This record gives sequence, structure tokens and C-alpha cells, in this order.
Amino acid sequence: MLGLLGGGLAVMFNADPPSSAETTTQRQTSAPTPVIPPGKFGFATNRSTDPDPITVKELFGSKKKFTISGRSYEMTVTSKDKKCDDGALGDSLKKALKSAKCTQFVRASFRDKAGKVIGTVGVANLSTGKNASKVAKSGDTKNYVKPLAGKDTVTKLLGSGSGGAKISTYGHFAILIWFQNKDGTKPDSKGSKRISEAINDITKATVFKALDNRSVTGSPLS
Repeated sequence: MLGLLGGGLAVMFNADPPSSAETTTQRQTSAPTPVIPPGKFGFATNRSTDPDPITVKELFGSKKKFTISGRSYEMTVTSKDKKCDDGALGDSLKKALKSAKCTQFVRASFRDKAGKVIGTVGVANLSTGKNASKVAKSGDTKNYVKPLAGKDTVTKLLGSGSGGAKISTYGHFAILIWFQNKDGTKPDSKGSKRISEAINDITKATVFKALDNRSVTGSPLS
């Protein structure tokens, strides 16, 4: 579920949650095969087995424009926040990030080709999967990722009006999402579907692709 926010509005609308991309990681036969820790997220379950820091390039790639199933998107701005607090809104979320030993907060903002849907995806690097779950539980209509406005004419409007916010987890990472209509209006059923579609397309092509690789290799996606 995504909470619709803005102007004191707290309405809920249905949206499919972002899901992990199915990826196949090829390893050289001459190299020893790492023993993947048990559990759904393998190496990425905890920072102790996945110690390498995340980067903007790893999570969001170097290509600003990409197409998924015929739908085109553009990444307009990125940020590697010096403090996790800088990428979050709400006291409860900030407190949860601190308790979860957040060491990094990386964000990127996107638009669809038509310029109708815009949004921000953030990833927080936390100590354990259990702590990531606590961060996710802190999310509500006052606690969510801080929308990252771009300098272009479309994503500069991020954070204005109403939008949908969600926090999900992948091992010791929290994935924080804010998406909205460009004009900040409350989306109708068609608009909600379009926003949900954009969230899934973008996260599968970027953060989940990178984190899937970490889960099975224990190393950042190169």
C-alpha cells in the first residue's frame, strides 16, 4: 500500500509493491563459488556478510535513460547524503534510521517519458535485516523518504502536492519510495496504476538488480 500524502491528506490507494528482479549472476568456473548464507537475502541479509558500501552508480547505474517493456524513463538527479537524516522526513523515521545504525542514504529521482509521473527512490544501508524491518515499520504519512527535486522542469516539482510513499526492505537495506503525478493531484484509478507500474519498472531495473547481485555474490554490482 502507498499512503497518499500532501496538504494533510491521508488517503490510501492500492499499488503493487516493488518486487525483486529475477537475475542470473554468472561466475567464472575457475573461481571458487562463495557459500551463500542461508535465508532469502543471502549475503545481503546483514552488513556483516555484505560490508561493501553502496554507491549511486551501483544502485542506479550510469545510464540516465532506459526502457522497460516499451515504457521509457529518465533519471534526472542523484544524491549521496552525508547524513541519513538528510534523506528522510519525520522524527520517527530519523530515529529508526539512527537505531538501525544507518551509514549511508542514497537517492535518485526519475520521470516517465511523458512527464506525467515523477518520483524518488532512496536506499538506506543498515546494520541488519531485523533493523531494516524496524525502519520499514516506522513509515507512515509523516515519515518517508525526502523527495529529491531535480533542476529540470518536471522533477523540480517533486514533493509538491500529493504523492504515494512506501518503505520496503531487502536484507539489511531499506528501500524508501515517493512517487506522484507531476501536477501533485490525487491520482485516479488509472493514475494509480501508472504510478505503480513506474515504481516496479524503475526499481527492478535499478536497486533490485543491484541488491539481487549482492545477495548471491556478496559483492557490489560492477
